[in-house]
Amino acid sequence: MTSEILDTDSAGPGTAPGPARPVTRRRRPSAPTALGLGSAMIFLSLIVLIPLAAVLWKSAGEGPGFFWKSVTTPDAWAALKLTIVVSVIVALINLVMGTLIAWVLVRDSFPGKAVLDTLIDLPFALPTIVAGLVLLELYGSDSPLGVSLAYTRAGVAVALLFVTLPFVVRTVQPVLMELDRDMEQAAASLGAGNGTIFRRIILPNLVPAMVSGTALAFTRSIAEFGSTVLISGNLPFKTQVAAVQIFGQIENDNTASAAAVSTVLLAVAFVVLVALDLVQRWGSRRG
Repeated sequence: MTSEILDTDSAGPGTAPGPARPVTRRRRPSAPTALGLGSAMIFLSLIVLIPLAAVLWKSAGEGPGFFWKSVTTPDAWAALKLTIVVSVIVALINLVMGTLIAWVLVRDSFPGKAVLDTLIDLPFALPTIVAGLVLLELYGSDSPLGVSLAYTRAGVAVALLFVTLPFVVRTVQPVLMELDRDMEQAAASLGAGNGTIFRRIILPNLVPAMVSGTALAFTRSIAEFGSTVLISGNLPFKTQVAAVQIFGQIENDNTASAAAVSTVLLAVAFVVLVALDLVQRWGSRRG
């Protein structure tokens, strides 16, 4: 918070005083502000920072040699590679299809639109283990659809697509709603086609939101456990994802190795979130 006072003493002796100029002085944060900041930091430390620090400490407790050995064992390395590759594929699919779904929800009118808009948030509300069970029933060996994806990498990708569906939709949708349609109409009146309008006017405004949603979908994918543990079958070197591999390590009382693999996922997520923050800053400057 700032306060302003008038500065009329800047003119030297013998000169006519100029117009009064405001001088800004900073006030110290009020007691409620300091209390709120302190409470937020304590809560954040207890819920996020201290647990993350404990994982990092556990993974580094045995030394860098043990850490490297833990993350490069054949099963851990295979799980990490599968997790990151499938998560990238899922994020890219979400980038395209999530943007398309958001476009349909904002720009088109059709019966059942409100129901579809509500269903988009279902993966947020549904427990992921229930989602895994539903997907196993739909795409298992006794699939009523005649499609068997259980215990395959395609099944893992479908599970991740289910739980990450809302991210791109819900980040792109409000941006589309706030776009100035007059600019599009003006471009159309000047002879611009739909493709040109989308490429030159709409897409540049959507890119920051699209990237944000895609990054969030990726970070959710690399940490997903509940929806993949059933449909993947947890087959090492084939369908075992990193989160399930970590769970297996904990069950075998090998918490240091589990913490090491967890730290790799944490580092990947941190890099992606930092990149996301940079994109958001770029988007706010551009906007």
